[in-house]
Amino acid sequence: MRTLAYGSWPSPIDAALAAAHEGRPEYVGFVGDEAWWTEPRPTEGGRRTLVRRRADGSEESVLAAPWNVRSRVVEYGGQPWAGTVVDGRPLVVFVNFADQRLYRYEEGGEPRPLTPLSVVGGGLRWVEPQLRLGLGEVWCVLEEFTGEGPTDVRRVLAAVPLDGSAAEDRDAVRELTDDRHRFVTGARLSPDGRRAAWLAWDHPRMPWDGTELLVADVGADGALGGPRTVVGGPEESIAQVDWAADGRLLYVSDRGGWWNLYRDDEPLCPREEEFGGPLWKLGLRWFAPLESGLVAVVHGRGSTALGVLDPETGEIVDAAGPWTEFAPTLAVSGERSEMGVPPPEGWGRVVSVGASPRSAYEVVELDTRTGRSRVIGAAHDDAVDPAYYPEPQIRTFTGPAGDDVHAHIYPPHNPGCMAPADTPPPYVVWAHGGPTDRAPLVLDLAIAYFTSRGIGVAEVNYGGSSGYGREYRNRLREQWGVVDVEDCAAVALALADEGTADRARLAIRGGSAGGWTAAASLTTTDVYACGTIVYPILDLEGWGTGETHDFESRYLETLVGPPPPSGRGDPHLASLAEVPGRYAERSPTAHADRLTVPFLLLQGLDDVICPPAQCERFLARLEGHRVPHAYIAFEGEGHGFKRAETLIRVLESELSLYAQVFGLNPPGIPKLELAK
Repeated sequence: MRTLAYGSWPSPIDAALAAAHEGRPEYVGFVGDEAWWTEPRPTEGGRRTLVRRRADGSEESVLAAPWNVRSRVVEYGGQPWAGTVVDGRPLVVFVNFADQRLYRYEEGGEPRPLTPLSVVGGGLRWVEPQLRLGLGEVWCVLEEFTGEGPTDVRRVLAAVPLDGSAAEDRDAVRELTDDRHRFVTGARLSPDGRRAAWLAWDHPRMPWDGTELLVADVGADGALGGPRTVVGGPEESIAQVDWAADGRLLYVSDRGGWWNLYRDDEPLCPREEEFGGPLWKLGLRWFAPLESGLVAVVHGRGSTALGVLDPETGEIVDAAGPWTEFAPTLAVSGERSEMGVPPPEGWGRVVSVGASPRSAYEVVELDTRTGRSRVIGAAHDDAVDPAYYPEPQIRTFTGPAGDDVHAHIYPPHNPGCMAPADTPPPYVVWAHGGPTDRAPLVLDLAIAYFTSRGIGVAEVNYGGSSGYGREYRNRLREQWGVVDVEDCAAVALALADEGTADRARLAIRGGSAGGWTAAASLTTTDVYACGTIVYPILDLEGWGTGETHDFESRYLETLVGPPPPSGRGDPHLASLAEVPGRYAERSPTAHADRLTVPFLLLQGLDDVICPPAQCERFLARLEGHRVPHAYIAFEGEGHGFKRAETLIRVLESELSLYAQVFGLNPPGIPKLELAK
């Protein structure tokens, strides 16, 4: 055991190792008896490939580079593929990121396009494909741009011919619904195939604010009758809908303050837990009905477990294993993509994606007949001695108004090093994105990159985060830039007051909405000595009046309040009541002159959610104030960095910032040049 100053501990977890393990498996499904999923490839340009697990247990990347299985619907995407077995061979349809066309792939062949390109705006985009072999179609959500602006867009349910006849002909796509609703999810078919159910919502609501559950009859020719709203509304969020084996509706609603599971109007397991979450991507699944009548569920409070719910008793049996977090993706073997097709042998298998503080996300299978669970894909492999992994603490702090503030604390940890006595370590507060999201308690080598060198990390699930009920989410209503900033500061100062962290060596970092919180914290408080701001929101008026995508284009009406009329954006602004000064008052750009501490600003040049203009405007306002800073813009990166070389530079630059400000000496790290 060596005694070395915090921040100078040698670590085997370098930036390249952390970058290679960035991302997680997503969108699990079954193709026959085989489990399939998408998986990141940071070292292959950040693409996502489709992986299958063969009967012998081997894993195979189905599509070689440059195929990238990823949708851009609402920019965040969603379920990008579906598959089945035809004549003993897999038949798969998927969305390719580069052109957003839907493709058909059959084993042994090359992918063939099913949908056309469009030169209008953002083009044609597809998500949540569902195969309807009897009709010779694949049903999807279609997002179609009607002009060049980010809000010139319509979304409908649509049917695409599987024979490729629509590959060059937009008119060959059959629209199943009109565009009366701004947003829709993919339709789920009842067991008898006669009804379809889906979710819809409209501006200015986000899906975690209020959604409607729609049901329509399905004709023999596949046409949908007029949809009717069954449940939901402006103040009730329905997160997911499906059908039980007996034909009754299953859905997750937060009408009781928590996202709980309902069958028709009956709560199946009323608990102060979440059986759903924020619908940031289309096709997320927190429950999946089994043919037996049982329901596989992902549920929890602040963390999630995988279990099987008995709707008749309300009892849940959770999967045994080390996992403390399951992602909102589920698949059940034998789900019927074609009505009337009996489930294959082994229909009791449930697949999801789980992780823990000692293991990254991996594909997990639960056999509901035996109760046994096991890893079947993307298995965690300790790339370094796990003694270097951080040992997190689940903590609850008190905010300035007396509210609970949830956080995960990762103290510095290195099996070969200790710091001199009576010297508290530096800490970095991590503010998650969303802001309606949360930080899961899982192994993250980007966190271990810092903790193994002697820098603590505090992930704060500030007021507004999901996972703790609707009331906790609603704490951020019209308080963005206030509650999130105050809660992060409360955690940082509490750690300093108790001697866990060095009051003089506190930093904050965050990306997207977390970048907003980081920037707002640096311009409105004196808590932090420096900060890292990643693809942020910095100017509310610009972001809310045409500088972002359609999905979040009116999100600020909930987070901040009705914006002041400016004539710059949508005509709806002129009719809204002004919130005096709030948009400018909270924007970091408006107060760039208050920023006095060093910072690092990181931005993707292809980002359409938080565009580079936000950073450029902020830096222009800062000009002449001689604040040490660095701005790094990455070509080919969008919202959420994907490429290994980008991720490496981000981590090394961030560590160098802290080293210079905190007086640390991490070995082997390139120096970040700070301009004034």
